[in-house]
Amino acid sequence: MFSSSLYQEEPMHPDWAPELLNRIVEKAGTVIAGHNEEIRLVLIAMLAGGHILLEDVPGVGKTMLVRTVAATLGCDFGRIQFTYDLVPGDITGTSVYYPNSGQFEFRPGPVLSSHIILADEINRASPRAQSALLEAMEERKVTVDGQTYPLPSPFFLLATQNPYEFEGTNRLPEAQMDRFLMRLSLGYPAFENELMMLERGDGRNPLDHLKPMVAASELVSMQLSATRVYVDESIKKYLVAVADASRKQTGVRLGISPRGTLAWMRASQASAFMDGRMYVIPDDCLRVAVPVLAHRIQLAYEARSSGIGQTEMVDALTKMFELPRQRSRKGGRT
Repeated sequence: MFSSSLYQEEPMHPDWAPELLNRIVEKAGTVIAGHNEEIRLVLIAMLAGGHILLEDVPGVGKTMLVRTVAATLGCDFGRIQFTYDLVPGDITGTSVYYPNSGQFEFRPGPVLSSHIILADEINRASPRAQSALLEAMEERKVTVDGQTYPLPSPFFLLATQNPYEFEGTNRLPEAQMDRFLMRLSLGYPAFENELMMLERGDGRNPLDHLKPMVAASELVSMQLSATRVYVDESIKKYLVAVADASRKQTGVRLGISPRGTLAWMRASQASAFMDGRMYVIPDDCLRVAVPVLAHRIQLAYEARSSGIGQTEMVDALTKMFELPRQRSRKGGRT
């Protein structure tokens, strides 16, 4: 483990931030029982300024997870139900002609009026509609009729999709998948958690007791602090070594992009921030490796046919290199 005394000259960590973020995890966990780690990863992605793809079977709580996290944050929330007839204007906004004035007036879409957007069943829309999100996800702005409009700050896109249902769906292209900081899966709940859900099924909305616990401006401040978390040179070399190995690994058709390496570092910084540290340790990198990297790796046929999945490939890649060890004050190894 790294010693915090090595980084006394780094920016101070807001003392209130880790406690508040962990209280948000606990509060959201009362609604989404048994998924505190997934809730924590959602907050880590938000601190890193990234977007999230929730990929799982229907009925396991993907949409409820998004709505629960949104309810604990003082941010405007919007939802877009993706369907086959959705058009880009339904996402970004469109210009409407008013006969009385004889002029067009721009009516902003959901991405311009909400901090948190739930893109429900994103793979049910056409590629044309899906592409309308690319500029918003990457550049935090949209262009309509030659006019560019900035998105609210902060802005997060949390998309859901069912990977096992293919009729009436359109596969997300690699370019769009790469723009999601993390891909998460909830899975079926444990026996005790599902039983708990039935026992408290009294007809009340479980979100009614949730109140915003952090303002949008405070979230932006925490994002800025997370970018200042120190990353040692040895850790940066480890991240690049893993990414480079993925591009040369047998059985990998498409390796981790440079955008993926940067996303891995930012997520590691956010993980450290949530734990109350202003420096990254190897455990931070390992904690977020699969959610950040797995969906960025495309496997060749021989790997898939031998039963190797994206998660197993990421695990193997992270174990190919020795983890960085503690550095002394003089920069030597201990």
